[in-house]
Amino acid sequence: MLSWMPQLEKGSGPKYRAIADALLADVRSGRLKPGHRLPPQRQLAKELGVDLTTVTRAFNEARRMGLIEANTGSGSYVRGRIPDREEVPSAGLPIIDLSMNMPPQPPEARLRERIQDGIAGVLSSPYGLMHLHYQESAGAGPDRAAGTRWLAGRLGAVPVDRVVVTGGAQTALYAIVRILAGPGDAICVPDLTYPGLRAIAEQLRVRLVPVAIDGEGLDPAALEDACKRERPKAVYCVPTIHNPTAATMSSKRREAIAGVARRNGITIIEDDAYGALPRQAPAPIAALAPEITWHIATLSKCVTPALRTAYAVTPGFADTLRLAAEARAMALMVPPLMAALASRWILDGTLDAITAAIREESAARQAIARRTLKGFEFQAHPEGHHLWLTLPERWRRADLNVYARQSGLALVPSEAFAMGSAPDAIRVSLGAAQNRAVLERGLGLLATVLSYGPSALSSIV
Repeated sequence: MLSWMPQLEKGSGPKYRAIADALLADVRSGRLKPGHRLPPQRQLAKELGVDLTTVTRAFNEARRMGLIEANTGSGSYVRGRIPDREEVPSAGLPIIDLSMNMPPQPPEARLRERIQDGIAGVLSSPYGLMHLHYQESAGAGPDRAAGTRWLAGRLGAVPVDRVVVTGGAQTALYAIVRILAGPGDAICVPDLTYPGLRAIAEQLRVRLVPVAIDGEGLDPAALEDACKRERPKAVYCVPTIHNPTAATMSSKRREAIAGVARRNGITIIEDDAYGALPRQAPAPIAALAPEITWHIATLSKCVTPALRTAYAVTPGFADTLRLAAEARAMALMVPPLMAALASRWILDGTLDAITAAIREESAARQAIARRTLKGFEFQAHPEGHHLWLTLPERWRRADLNVYARQSGLALVPSEAFAMGSAPDAIRVSLGAAQNRAVLERGLGLLATVLSYGPSALSSIV
């Protein structure tokens, strides 16, 4: 006999919602007490004569409302505290975010504590109040020097006069594009590319020329053809853990891209947002072709976007002056307190410790994804924050987006990145979920939805 059987009213709307509403009513009436174990979803679905996905959606809705909680291996239970009516979130809001591509925040990183202690340490130093003043547009000298120390692990020795500290990678990217290209000029990009660059190009009226990609990223032959045909000013690429496909270029591929750029007299914009995540990765293109490469390295993906700190490495001192001038016109300066905190963490080893904790957490989340999404086709880097999933034949991205949101999931469809025809694929981000259990629940729900076609699910929405 089931430990709980909902009383469903006929014609009361979607079945999953009716089950969730019945659960809420029974909790409020006292029929279900805190700690009461609910029946297994599959068994409940069989007794009610509904699809398993209906019960799964109902339980996820109940979790979103704060009614129940799930413990891996032991089932779902009524929560110890019953939420008040005003605390129940409105329907339709995603409960599990698989869309925001940000680093996870594991307890081992101790971010909250380290930010509090770090800022206190910065302000209590003999020159602490200087970090509350205006700073040079290229970044304060000590912050630029700390940046070269952090970059040295991937780029080797970099002169301080080639480094500009900016308020995030997007600021650096906007300024660099503005320097390199004017209205009507062309920049070559992967045919699946970062939406932030597309927004910049629209603002500056720069043409983005899509270039075919393969399992390693930009195809050198396709880039060569585009250069001859379009005569671009630059090429933009993300060589390590490409967003969104997660592809990483081999050393040979990076050398080939640099060779194409040299032969055609174009500049390379290297977005190295994820470069600090892998334990081992090929040398950046900026280390292979420093005289033609603008390199952007940010702390947003390996620590936290809250620092708003990135380091741009220019091809030469004259370019540094131009970038500093653009940065001054756009934002005046990097937030001094955040830049000083980043410098402190670089010098005392805290930044490396945080990155290591995030790397370990990302690896664990990728392992969850491999296990939960087994049988589906996707690309991922074992230490990255996201994966690129090809939809089963029965699905189209527009349909999946609708059903995913109705099921309580936030995803990013391929058209957000596509420069032309969008493939039937989605980017699934693993870092925004507050912990591994929530992530596993979300990926499990995604796998359940993917396992059924739109026609099967249409009867329960």
